[in-house]
Order: sequence, then C-alpha cells, then structure tokens
Amino acid sequence: MTKQYETVIGLEVHVELATKTKIFCSCSTEFGGEPNTHTCPVCTGMPGSLPVLNKKVVEYAIAIGLATNCDITRVCRFDRKNYFYPDNPQNYQISQLYLPIAANGHVEIEVGDKKKKIRIHEMHMEEDAGKLIHDEWDDTSLVDYNRSGVPLVEIVSEPDMRSADEVIAYLEKLRMIIQYLGASDCKLQEGSMRADVNLSVREAGTEKFGTRTEMKNLNSFKAIARAIQGERERQIELLEEGKAVIQETRRWDDNKEYSYAMRSKEDAKDYRYFPEPDLVPIVISDEWIGQIQKKQPELRTEKLKRYQKEFDIPQYDAQIITGSRHMAEIFEEASAICGKPKKVRQRWLLEASPRRCPTG
Repeated sequence: MTKQYETVIGLEVHVELATKTKIFCSCSTEFGGEPNTHTCPVCTGMPGSLPVLNKKVVEYAIAIGLATNCDITRVCRFDRKNYFYPDNPQNYQISQLYLPIAANGHVEIEVGDKKKKIRIHEMHMEEDAGKLIHDEWDDTSLVDYNRSGVPLVEIVSEPDMRSADEVIAYLEKLRMIIQYLGASDCKLQEGSMRADVNLSVREAGTEKFGTRTEMKNLNSFKAIARAIQGERERQIELLEEGKAVIQETRRWDDNKEYSYAMRSKEDAKDYRYFPEPDLVPIVISDEWIGQIQKKQPELRTEKLKRYQKEFDIPQYDAQIITGSRHMAEIFEEASAICGKPKKVRQRWLLEASPRRCPTG
C-alpha cells in the first residue's frame, strides 16, 4: 500500500515598514537610488557609530500586532544576532529574540468554503541587511548597502499550514492587513515583503514532525507555490528511498524550478544572541497602545461585512471594491456625496470591467 504524506508548513514573513528613514539612523528608506548612496556610518557599521531607535517603527509594529490579534509585550528589548556575511556590515544584526514586541496572535484565512485560524508565534522588529548583486559574467558579487538598516518586522507563524493554497491565503491576508494599516506597501517584487518557507513532510496520521528545511529566494506567490510543491516532492522521494532529510537552508531557483542547499540550518545558539548594549529597553504603556488602537482603520474583513449589511452589496462585488483601502475610500466618498451606494457600485464595476471589442 502506497504511503500517504502530509505537508507541514510554517512561514517567516519579513515586511519592510513604510518609514521615511531607517530604523537606527536618518538615512532614506526610498527604494532604488544609486548603490550605496542611502548610507551613513551607522547603517554601514562603522566603528564608534551608535544606533538611535526610530519611534515610528515601534508604532507600526504595535499596529500590526494589534491587527493580527497579538499580545503586545509591555517591556521589550533588542538583541544582537551575530553572523558573518558580506551583506551584513556590522557582522551582527540588531533583532529581537528574548522579548519580541508581539506574540500569541492569529489571522483567519479562507480556502474554498473552509475557514481556518493560522497562529502567529511571535513578531519582532529588526534591521534589514544589504543586498548582494551577483554578476555571473565576471563571476563576482557586489554589495549595495542602501537596504541595510531599513526597518523590518518578522512575523513567525506556527506550523499550521498544510498546503500551498493555505500559505497563499495566509500571505494575502497578512498583506491586506498591513496595506490597510499603511505600514508597508508589501511589494514582493521590490522585496518589501519576503517569505521564507519552513516545510517538512510526515506520514498521514502521525503526530511527530518530520525534519524541516527552509526555502529562501521567494519573490512571488507563484514562486512560493512552486517551491512548496518542489520541496514536498523532493522530501517524499528521499523518504521513499530510505534516506534522511537534512535540516538546511535551501535556495529556490524559480527559472529552473529547482532548489539547492545553501547552508546547514542554524539554531539560536549558533547566533550567540545577547542583549543589545547600545539600546535601552522599550517600555510600552497602555496609554500608548490605546492611542495607536484609536488610529487603527477599519480593516477589509470588517468592511466586507458592513458593506453587505449597510449597503446591501453582494459579497463578490464587495470583495472587488475592498481590494485596496484607497479604492474603498473612493467608493465611500462617492456614496456619501450621492447617497446611492448601489448606483456607485454599478458604475464602479462597469468601469472596472475589461473593455470588450465589438464582434463582427
């Protein structure tokens, strides 16, 4: 009898925040620009330079935490994550391990007619690394530090997903929440939203997790779906041949639809974390959380319910209108002016429909 396998997936989602300046210095976070022009001694790791925390980063992180049903850590702090790589100018990254800013949250996804809660283990703030640019013609690698120090939140899920469809639904839900908050544009093609996929397989019906691998270099939802299918098949093939799955980080090549090993998967002890000595702990008061909570916009899930109830708009139409916060605001403003939301909806959908060429 052929064995049946279950896929177990957890995600580490990195989101670049929409601040004008970096997390610990006043350099611009604007995407693009000539290489190494959005830099200073702090974000290039020069000796003697000291970080100063950008308050807006903390506020965005709290807003995302609240919107994803997380508990906000009232006293959190930063830690040093030590590793050596060319795009990491300090030879360490300022991140959060011991006291992350948020934890124990969840978001609800829908796949087909089924709803499911995906738990969020934790969310922490950290600085982004630079970007390595590989020149295959010259067989060289160049480093652009414009991205170094751009503020990130990393959202770590529990291993609650079982298919590529659930992964994409989770990512789309996170992206919509964060875009509605205005905390990030979440453009995968520009790297402002990136997902690392932790995947293992196990025999169906068993409780013990298999050995997981981490998939990197995933810059589109289609690439993520293909990588999940490819890694699932690779691990099952190894198990069927009686071989062991090695815990490692793998890089996905979407053009070749193939992954290859980058390095063995590190544990926290390998990074030698310790409290960041140049930054004081962050004390988050109930008053500060309350101020941020009052500014939270109505999110898409709530808008969908309200539009159907208040405006008597069909669910499909409401989903189109609420596809972005900006478009939903235009719809509401137009409806307020004329007092006829159904007419606005009809006109909206007519304008949104693809132009049809006359037949003949």
